Amino acid sequence: MLPQSLPPLLVLVLVATSVGGILLAVFFPRAARLSPYRRRFAALAAPDAHPRDESGAGDDHDRRRTVEKTLREMEAKQKSKAKKAGKIALPIRLAQADLRWSVNTYYLVGIACALATYVAALSMGVGHPAAAGFAVTGGLMLPHLYVNAKRNGRLNRFSAEFPNAVDVVVRGLKAGLPVADCLRVIASEAQEPVRSEFLLIVQDQTLGIPLEEAVQRMRDRVPLPEASFFAIVIAIQSRTGGSLSEALGNLSKVLRDRKKMKAKIKAMSAEAKSSAGIIGFLPIFVAGAVYFTSPDYMSLLFSTPVGKIVLAGCGLWMATGILVMRKMINFDF
Repeated sequence: MLPQSLPPLLVLVLVATSVGGILLAVFFPRAARLSPYRRRFAALAAPDAHPRDESGAGDDHDRRRTVEKTLREMEAKQKSKAKKAGKIALPIRLAQADLRWSVNTYYLVGIACALATYVAALSMGVGHPAAAGFAVTGGLMLPHLYVNAKRNGRLNRFSAEFPNAVDVVVRGLKAGLPVADCLRVIASEAQEPVRSEFLLIVQDQTLGIPLEEAVQRMRDRVPLPEASFFAIVIAIQSRTGGSLSEALGNLSKVLRDRKKMKAKIKAMSAEAKSSAGIIGFLPIFVAGAVYFTSPDYMSLLFSTPVGKIVLAGCGLWMATGILVMRKMINFDF
């Protein structure tokens, strides 16, 4: 009950205030909400709007999917070529060794090595059956070992010079030169065999072959991880975009780190390799010394059937031990 002394105007003000407060408490949340237009305008005007972040995340996801797809395609192509490589293994090996031989020339060299081995065996007093066996072995092994030695030497020279070529491309791109001009610089001024390989890339581009495919051909000619990394970087950049100079700069750093790691492994395994060489050569040295000091004592190994069997078994076990030691001291990374 209100006191009788309050004036009617004050009572009206109190009632109006109470009703207004109740209405404000009920309807203020709805009134405070922004209209759809204002909400949309505020979202667009915000500097860190969520739709933009979602769009950026979507772009990153698409780029990642493109990179994964490119890597899968290149891996599938490499596997398919590896399956077919058995039919053309000899021409590929000759090309990788930088030998201008045809397959027929290789076979003629093998026949010549077989004849030379046969004559050398006869001159040493070996019988005709044994000389024929040595001839077959020499005809098969000597050309193979020569081609492998030339091939490994060429690949090692390429691996040593390739990081410098990548650095030339990176500096050229940062200076504003196009990729084709950077490749021409390498093709004219780099050391062999990098110069000839990049010259083939430039020639392929002159014929209209895309850069990605031309670099992929170099990867097929030079089966090294360095060439594979370079082909992957070029393929990914051509499909997804981005800074090629930055990507190749990272590749150059990786290649130089691999080179340092290889030198470190070589230095740390030098003692083991020396020990393996001494252990493998020591029985041969001792047998030769005993033969020259006491020929009658060692002649039983060459004149009796049992001695020949023992000598063949010793040679087999020595070869097995050398191969096992070689496998143990060779590191791959």
